[in-house]
Amino acid sequence: MTASTPSPETTKRAKIILFFTIFTAMLGLSVLFPIIGPLSLQLDLTPVQAGWFSTAYSLMQLVFSPVWGARSEKVGRKPALLMGLVGFALSFGLFGVFAQMGLNGALSGTLLFGLLVASRVLGGMLSSATLPTAQAMMADLTTEADRAGAMGLIGAAFGLGVVFGPALGGVLSQFGLVAPVYFSAGLGLLTAIAAYFLVPETRVRGEGEEHQAVDRGAVLRRNGVLAFLAISAVFTMASVSMEQTIAFFVGDTQGLDPQRTAQTVGMMLGIFGVVSAGVQGGAMRRLGKTVPLSTLIPVGILIMGIGMALIPQTRSFWPTTLALSLLGIGSAVLGPSLSTALSLSVGRDNQGAVAGLNSSALALGRMSGPLIGTALYQKVAWGAPYYFGEALLLLLLIYTLIARPPFPNNVQPQPEAGAGA
Repeated sequence: MTASTPSPETTKRAKIILFFTIFTAMLGLSVLFPIIGPLSLQLDLTPVQAGWFSTAYSLMQLVFSPVWGARSEKVGRKPALLMGLVGFALSFGLFGVFAQMGLNGALSGTLLFGLLVASRVLGGMLSSATLPTAQAMMADLTTEADRAGAMGLIGAAFGLGVVFGPALGGVLSQFGLVAPVYFSAGLGLLTAIAAYFLVPETRVRGEGEEHQAVDRGAVLRRNGVLAFLAISAVFTMASVSMEQTIAFFVGDTQGLDPQRTAQTVGMMLGIFGVVSAGVQGGAMRRLGKTVPLSTLIPVGILIMGIGMALIPQTRSFWPTTLALSLLGIGSAVLGPSLSTALSLSVGRDNQGAVAGLNSSALALGRMSGPLIGTALYQKVAWGAPYYFGEALLLLLLIYTLIARPPFPNNVQPQPEAGAGA
């Protein structure tokens, strides 16, 4: 049961505050994208070991996202959101301390690797509350007619975080490769404090608990839910196999040292983020209401596939950036469309549960993608992770065009000209 219906002004303010909460959380995460590869090399870790940092984090998200999504139905959205942000800050702080000790020679080898992975495990357990809770809160605040636009707004918050995060990570790396990690920890803590004072509760606590237990058991049996969750998992696996290897790829193909690699990849991913955020915050808010999901989802997959196929053909800044930008456009169409499809496939009282399941699907992709991508890069060829991603996306495209999962209707009928005259 949602909280009492807020006024339009309160709803608008809540959406804006929630947008900035997700933006700052994503900013804190994305500043690490350009530095994980170079930092791992400086710590004498292999690409596959670096892949375990994301795999451990995502494994815990896979397990705990449904727990937090369901928990938010019973105790309220706000406590779950705050727990996710505080856990994010704590885990990044620990990761930064252990990495700095490694750079200083106080830790090394298996012990260093184990402690770094343990900090990521803790982060995945707690921060997995953030995304499903934010999606459920946005669903609480919107009608079905506006759901696609609301999910696009969350996507834009993530996209804008990706715009500024990698570029900021590249700038901060001038002060040391651990500096962006400490920045992320501090930003997560500040975001939690701001959310505590500014984000309203959108659900009555403790009401409907028994009803929710029944509904959660039936969510996976809803028409189309499993199909959309599978698409989320597979496209994320393809995307993350790229994310985890792009710094290694750029450094190797362009002959850059670790610090220069971090700065260059930061610029590339910054442009990628600008393009993605522009599509999600602009075009998708309109297309989500006028173009059927049965069209948007295959188109997003196709554009991502083209971008993935182009990456291994590039060897300089702008061609690689162009390929990444195509990936950004495709993911900006696909991600919000899948969130909308899942949201519209269940009732209002199951938004937290289905958002948690979607976060688990994303975590499944993020758990497997890093290990597969880094292993292919290290043991097969520099371009292998991207050909792997292209193959996955091709299979998804064939599935959506032939199997035709049951897409819910997101297009609202337009009033006839002169109606009501």
